[in-house]
Amino acid sequence: MAAIITDQIRILNAKNFVAGIANANNSYYSFVGLPNPLDYSSTWNQNPPSPKDNFDQENDYWDSMIAMKRINTTDVRQVVPKRVWSSGSSYDMYRHDYSRSNTAPISGSTNLYSSTFYVINSDFRVYLCLQNGSNPETPNGRPSLDEPTFIDLEPRSAGTSGDGYIWKYLYTIKPADIIKFDSTEFMPVPTNWETDNDVSLVRDNAVDGSIKIITVKNRGVGLGTANVTYSNVPIEGDGSGAECSITIDGDSRVESVAMSSQGSGYTFGTVNFSAAGIPEGTTRPQFDVIITPQGGHGADIYRELGAYNILMYSRIESDNENPDFITGNQFARIGIVQNPQSAGGSLLSLDKASAVSALKLTGIGYSEAIFDVDSEVTQLVGTGKTSVGKVINYDQNTGVLKLWQNRNNHGFDVNGNRETSSDYGFELNEFTGSPESGGNVSIVPTVGLQLSIDQAFNDNKTTINNRTYYLGMNFSSGVAAPEVKQHSGNIIYVDNRPAITRSSNQKEDIKVILQF
Repeated sequence: MAAIITDQIRILNAKNFVAGIANANNSYYSFVGLPNPLDYSSTWNQNPPSPKDNFDQENDYWDSMIAMKRINTTDVRQVVPKRVWSSGSSYDMYRHDYSRSNTAPISGSTNLYSSTFYVINSDFRVYLCLQNGSNPETPNGRPSLDEPTFIDLEPRSAGTSGDGYIWKYLYTIKPADIIKFDSTEFMPVPTNWETDNDVSLVRDNAVDGSIKIITVKNRGVGLGTANVTYSNVPIEGDGSGAECSITIDGDSRVESVAMSSQGSGYTFGTVNFSAAGIPEGTTRPQFDVIITPQGGHGADIYRELGAYNILMYSRIESDNENPDFITGNQFARIGIVQNPQSAGGSLLSLDKASAVSALKLTGIGYSEAIFDVDSEVTQLVGTGKTSVGKVINYDQNTGVLKLWQNRNNHGFDVNGNRETSSDYGFELNEFTGSPESGGNVSIVPTVGLQLSIDQAFNDNKTTINNRTYYLGMNFSSGVAAPEVKQHSGNIIYVDNRPAITRSSNQKEDIKVILQF
C-alpha cells in the first residue's frame, strides 16, 4: 500500500523528547569514556571505528566509561539546519506545495523542510524567504543582494537593490543560546514558543489562513488597460477577506501583483481576475496563491521550520569540589545515557558522577609516587585471588588513584573473546580495603615505594597542610565505588572520536545532534 509517515511525527517525537528531559521521572547524562582507544585499534586516532549497536557493545561502553554530566532542561533545544545569508546566493521561497512533482527550484528539494526557505543573518536574526524574485522570466528566482536586518512584523524587502526578495522576520537567537546551541550546521529555535514573551509580537501577529504572497506564472496577453493598477481584486477560496492589486504594463500584460489585504481562513485560493472588472484579453494570466502554514507565519515555529532535530549540550570542565572528570589522561568516546541508576539502585540525580573506582593511598613517598596512565595495578585480595585494574590518573596531592576494570584485565580481549590463559584468572575481583584471608592492601606504583590502601579513610575530602581537598567520591575503608551503577539505564547515543587528553585548565563543549 502507498503510505507515508509525515514529517509532523518527527517534530512530535522531538517535542516529546524535550518534554521527557523535563520530566522528573527521567534523568539524562552525557558521558566520556574509553581512555585506552589504542587497545582497540592502532589507527584509532586517524580513523575511529563506527560504534556497534548491540548488547555486547553496550556492556563495553559501560566498562570503559569514565564520568557523567547531567543534562538539564536548559541544556537541550530543538534545532534546524543553519542557513547563513550570503550576498549573491539564491534561496528557495516558502511554498506550501513542494513535492516530488513540484521541487524547490534552488535546492531541488522535494519537501519544504529540506529547501532553503529561511536564513540567519549576521546579527543572528532569522527570516523566512516569502519571495525570491521569481516571475515568468526568472521562474527559479534571483540572487539575494540585500541582507535582511529589520524586525518589522510584516514582510517586506530588505534594501534598495531591487532583487525582488521579500522577507518575514521570525526571531533573534539569544546570546546564551548562541553559546550553547549554535553550531556550524545547526541553529536553535526558541524554547516554549507558545508562551515566550520575547516572541509574543511575532506569534500574536500570525493570522491563520492568511495570504502574504501571490506570484505571477504567466503574464497573459491583451489584458485590461495599459499602465493601470486594479485594486481590490478578490481572492476566492475557502477563506475570506484577501484582496490584491494588479498592475498592467504598457503591453497590456500583468506587470506585478501585491497583496492589499491578507484575509484569513484560506487553505486554497485563486485570483478572481474577472471579478475586478479587468478585461481578460486573449490569454488569461496565471497566478500562484501561496498559503501560509497552519496558524499563519510565526504561529508555530517548530512546525513552520521543521524542528525535528535536537541538540544536547554539556560542558566538561575541571571542578575542585567535584573532580569527577579526570585530567592527565584521554578519552575517545562520548555518549548519552537515559535513566542511569546510582550505586544504590535509585534514579541517578547527581550533577556529575564518576563511573570508575578510586583508592585512597597512604605510605611514605605517596606524594612522589608515579602511576603511568593505562598501566596495570594489582591487589592480592585473598588467597589465590587478585584484583587488577588500569590506571586512569593519580593525584600526588591527595593520594587518590582512579582506575577502571573491564574484560581486558581478566583474560578477555576487547571483543569479549576468552584468551587461552590469564595472568590473574578470568574472574573480576574488586579492590577492597578489607581483604580476605591471605590478602593485603598493598599497591605498587610504577615509580616509587610500595603504598597501601588507607583502611582508616572514610570521607569525601581530606585536609593537607590546612588546605581542604574535595575528592568527588565517598570513600569507605579507603575505597570508593563508582557513583553510577554499571549497566543501568539506556545508552541512546555513542560517538567514537580521536582521543582528547584533558588538562586541568581546559574545557570541552559537547554538542550532540539527535535527528528524529
